[in-house]
Amino acid sequence: MKKRILYQKVWTELSQEKSLILIAGPRQAGKTTLAQIIADSFTNSLYFNWDIPEHRTRLFKNPNFFESVIRKDASKPLIVFDEIHKFKDWKNYLKGIYDQFHGQYQFLVSGSGRLDIYQRGGDSLAGRYYLFHLWPFTLAELGGRNIGINEFLRSPQNIHEANPKGLKDLWTRLSEMSGFPEPFLLNKETSYRRWSNTYSNQLIREDIRDLTAVKSIKELETLYYLLPSKVGSPLSLPSLASDIRVSYNSIRNWLSVFELFFLVFSIYPWTKKISRAIQKERKVYLWDTPRIKDISSRFENMVAVELYRAITQWNDLGFGTFSLHFIRNKEKQEVDFLIAEQGKPVLLIEAKISDSQPSPALKKFQDNLQIPAVQLIEDHGGYQLISNKSQKILIAPAYQWLAQLP
Repeated sequence: MKKRILYQKVWTELSQEKSLILIAGPRQAGKTTLAQIIADSFTNSLYFNWDIPEHRTRLFKNPNFFESVIRKDASKPLIVFDEIHKFKDWKNYLKGIYDQFHGQYQFLVSGSGRLDIYQRGGDSLAGRYYLFHLWPFTLAELGGRNIGINEFLRSPQNIHEANPKGLKDLWTRLSEMSGFPEPFLLNKETSYRRWSNTYSNQLIREDIRDLTAVKSIKELETLYYLLPSKVGSPLSLPSLASDIRVSYNSIRNWLSVFELFFLVFSIYPWTKKISRAIQKERKVYLWDTPRIKDISSRFENMVAVELYRAITQWNDLGFGTFSLHFIRNKEKQEVDFLIAEQGKPVLLIEAKISDSQPSPALKKFQDNLQIPAVQLIEDHGGYQLISNKSQKILIAPAYQWLAQLP
């Protein structure tokens, strides 16, 4: 199993300042494995999983059950709470044990729901914890060529060419098997298909059904099965509502549920300084990339996954307040991605599977915003800088440029 070094470093950074750390991310992305890896670095540790009846019973009998952890020395123990967000009163519980024991124990909480916003009500944990996200494997994690965040922000167009050895194979494997550890490590097409079908069915019919008020499970599944064909274009909620024959509000709420359980993520349009920009429609991307059959859309989705992993991790580590957007105007001119820092545009990124010449829209919006721009393609003879008036546009193979994201 991969050691998830990228995320171990995040844990090390955050746990030096807080004794309560939350890990959120998709189901089966490797949170339990990461928790076990972290626990192995402690002399004293205890693992609790809400899904195990015996563990739940221990908690109900004695909320401070972890005090009985078997100690090998006097060092601070690590207590791991897995899937504790399924406990109705989980925030109050964590608040109570943190307030009483934060100086004596280190607590690690993991779950497949959005731990930061999932449970409504209850006392706030504000100020008591740090949260970070663990995502399925990405090229930047597997490639191990990450540059520093400051270097990237200063000159994203001047990232040196990565040694392509092995990167192309990793990129292809992510495209065909997804970045979820089980199918990626098995690396068999039949195994991936079995895993993917089981994954979505279990998540929708078990987790979402049991933990939300959604009743129309069949319609919910239909929406999820329709989304792969919508990747790459602004999403029309009225059109989806008409197709599935449900209300607009149902579609909007169900998309929120999908994001809550990390089936998809959304990015929203950037409108500042953009004439006649669209303002309401979002773009939706899948974590299970191989579900997307259109080659160009799958390529764009893969780029989106890499960028989204990067900005969420930068935010988690406190490097700044970053966001990911796209640009599209009413003339349907579009740039796939824009990275912003504290509300200011930083970088334009276009995903073109085979076009080695900058898109007209990329040139236009770069001229408007006066920021660096990169056009990522599937393969190319190397890096190429092309002039655009006073600016430059970098043309680069996606698997080389993305492998170096911080």
